[in-house]
This record gives sequence, structure tokens and C-alpha cells, in this order.
Amino acid sequence: MTQIGGLTDPRVRAVCELNVALAREGCGLHEYDGAVQDLSPDGVRRGLAALGRGPVQADSHDEAHLRAFEEGARVALGELELHGANPLLHVSNLDLSCYDKEYAPVGERVAARWRHLAAWPDAVAGSIASLDAVPAPIARATIGAARGLAAGLRAGRSAAEDTALAAHARLVSHLEVATRHGDPSVALGASALTRLLSTAEALEVDLQTLSRRADAERDRLRAMLEEACGRIAPGVPIERTVEVLLADHPDADGVIAEAQELTAEVISWTNERRLVPHNDGECQVGRAPETRRWAMAMMWCAAPYEADGVSWYHVTPPDPRWPAEEQKEWLSVFSRTKLAAITVHEVAPGHFSHGRALRHVSTDVRRALMSEAFIEGWAHYVEEVVLEEGFRAADPRFAAGVALEALVRTTRLACAIGLHTGEMTVEDATRRFAEDAYLKGPAALSEARRGTFDPTYGRYTWGKFALLDLRERAKAAWGEDFTLLRLHTAMLDLGSPPLGLLDTAITRG
Repeated sequence: MTQIGGLTDPRVRAVCELNVALAREGCGLHEYDGAVQDLSPDGVRRGLAALGRGPVQADSHDEAHLRAFEEGARVALGELELHGANPLLHVSNLDLSCYDKEYAPVGERVAARWRHLAAWPDAVAGSIASLDAVPAPIARATIGAARGLAAGLRAGRSAAEDTALAAHARLVSHLEVATRHGDPSVALGASALTRLLSTAEALEVDLQTLSRRADAERDRLRAMLEEACGRIAPGVPIERTVEVLLADHPDADGVIAEAQELTAEVISWTNERRLVPHNDGECQVGRAPETRRWAMAMMWCAAPYEADGVSWYHVTPPDPRWPAEEQKEWLSVFSRTKLAAITVHEVAPGHFSHGRALRHVSTDVRRALMSEAFIEGWAHYVEEVVLEEGFRAADPRFAAGVALEALVRTTRLACAIGLHTGEMTVEDATRRFAEDAYLKGPAALSEARRGTFDPTYGRYTWGKFALLDLRERAKAAWGEDFTLLRLHTAMLDLGSPPLGLLDTAITRG
């Protein structure tokens, strides 16, 4: 087994076994290699019944952290039965691309991939039994990802592939029916969304307050963007300046090279400023594996339970076979205005630095149970931290890039609330992304559609808010003894804690 240890706590294991795909890839628990989760209605009920069976944690913070994850699973899969409405839970379960990561010798990974593939028919049967309440907009938004599961498979090459492809076709056909006949509404409802957010993060959420704060953040960010654009092109309308900025990007062959230069720069700068406790290890930059090229940029860290190895910052240039206009739109994401902010988020002091810190935490709870709101909130929070600390202070394009990226994130929060309280349609959300976040037609629509199946995708800005609030409380509590390194060390020592438990960083830091 290519990992440095396994789970010893039965309650943590029960939580992980309700999301095997994340445990295997995000945590590095390769004892789950070649395994698929039983996401049938009976399988999920059995998994939920196993929660809470084991001793109380020795550390009171870890006990609260674990209980939040147990209760979050009960709400998401028990009360709301999201496995019946969200195909992406099932797509992640079937996905073979996790074995592209170089965490083990290739032969070991290939063997695990074949075991995983052989389990597709049973897994698909369970998925079809569960996916009986997929709203039509969610089916339409996720069917492409489901079809993409077959990338790299070929009919007629082996009996195992033929059997798996037949199962895959049954899943896709099931979702195609939902695209035509599923419920037209995606809204969870205000009370359900509140429960989903509150339980997972051990924090009472008021949707109206959060929505108002998202709107205020939009206004603050637009002012930041206007100030930066005014320095770049005085007197020019902001929309025109943004258009020019996004058009200034490397070509497809140059994206990787510029990302490599930026990676070296942000790691060195973060170390010089002493912003995080751990920034060791090796971070390489390269193209994403074929099966992950739907993502423009992503970080594959050496996971907490894996033997140490290379972390990969994957960047995906456009496919040269695409029409020229589509390639141009894709490359605008890697503009010299936005790529620096993206690299701070993905590498340092963002996800790469956080991933290094996770290798130093001391308990199964902190290593294995990761709040997505903390993970993405941290990486989003540090984008503005480095701006405040003077990174590229002489180049207003960096401030503009931070503002543009943040406008997308705060619009996600507003739209997640709007879509799932029923106050917005997909068309309304699309307009909001176009008007507030400077996204054009296809990009704005893609962001709006993501909100249909990812009701917590406001976690980037919500998490950032929580960390900014914590910083202010730490300043008040520590006075002259406050430093960013002290705060960040205390936070990251907790792993990826639920947002409602962040004050432990102050009391123990």
C-alpha cells in the first residue's frame, strides 16, 4: 500500500467511507484503491448507520470537528438525499483519473484502475437506483461529465472494458431521460440550504445576512477593480480596460512556461515574507492529465496519508483542435492580469502551502476530514493577503486580477443562495455573472449551471469572510503579539477545520 499510515479511528473511517473518492485522492488513503462506494439507497443507509460508532476524541476540538462531519453527512445524504439528485457524486465514485496521479509505481496504479473498472457494473446499478430525483437542469449540467468517464476506454479491446462501457451507457441513458423529464426546479429551499451549510461547518447561517454581505463584497471589489484600472488606463471605461487586459495572454505553448515562472516567484516570495509555517516540498507545473482537462487550473498535492512526493500545479491550455474563438476565450483566463492571482491561489500561499501543512497535523480527524469551505476559503483569502503585503505592488494588473477572480467567487455565493431559495433562475444567475463578474456568454452560463448541482459553491467567499473575521478577532485578542505567521500557523495546525470552530486557533495559538 503506497501510503504512510492508515486510519485508526473507526468514527473517522465511517465518515470517509461515505465519500470514498475523496478519501482515496484528497487524503491519500490508498487502501481504497480499486474500490467503489455503494451509492445505492441501501448502501447509503448502511453508511449513515455506521456513523458515530466509536470513542469520543481525546481532544475537544477534534470531537467537535468530527461531530460536524457526522452531522453534515446525515443532513446531506440522510435528510436531503443529495445522492438521489446530484449525478456528480456518482461520477466521482466511478472516475478512473485518480490513478493518473504519480503516487505509486505505474504497475500498482494500473492494477488498481482495472479493479476499479471491473466494479463499474455494480456501482452503476446502485447509482441508477439512487438517481431517481435528478432535476432537469442538473442533469443537463452534469451529463457531459458523466459521458467523460469513458475517456480512454475503447470498445472491443478487452472484455472488462466492454462490460464497463455497457454499464456506462446505461448510466448516461438514465441521465438523458432526466434531462427531458426531470423536475424543472433545482431549489433545495431556504431551510434545506441553511441546514446543509450550518451543519457541515458547525456554524449557524443566516442566508439573508450572507447574501447582503456578498452584495457588499461585490461593491467593494468593483471599487478595487476601478482603482486598479484607473492606474492602468486613466479615463478609459472599466469594461474596455478589462477587455484589453484579458486579451493580453500567452499563447497556448507559453501558458505552461509562464505558470512555471510564477510558481517559482510565489513560493520564493511567500517564504521571504514568512506567511505560512510549511512551504517545503517540490511543486512541478505541467499539463493536466487528459481525463482532468475540463479544469483550467488545479493543484494535485502530495496528500496527507501518502508517502511524500511531487505536488503538481496542472494548467490546461486550450485544445488546438477547437475553433479559434473558443481557444481565445479559454486563453483569456490565463491573461497576465489573472494568472498571477490564480497561481497564488493554487500554489503559495494557497493550496500547495496548505497541502504541505496538512502533512504535519497530528490526528486522523485533522488529516482526513477537510472542510471545503476552509480549503477554498483559505486559498481565496490569501490572494488578498499577498496583495496587502505588497506582492507585485508596482503592477496594478495584479490588483485587477485579484478583484476579477474575487468577483466571480462572490457572485457564486449570491447565486447559490438565489438558485436554491428559488429567488433566481439559471437565466437570472447567468445575467448576474455577466453584469457583476465580467464573464461573457458561455462562461457566465457555465458558472450559473454549476450552481444548480453545487449548492455550496459560494464556499470560496464564505470561507474568506470567516478567515477575515477570525483575523480581526485575533488582532484584538493578541494585540502587539499578533503576526500573520502566528495566525496562519494556528489555523493550519487545525488541518481544514469547519468554519464554526476557527476560534480554537485564537485560544490555542
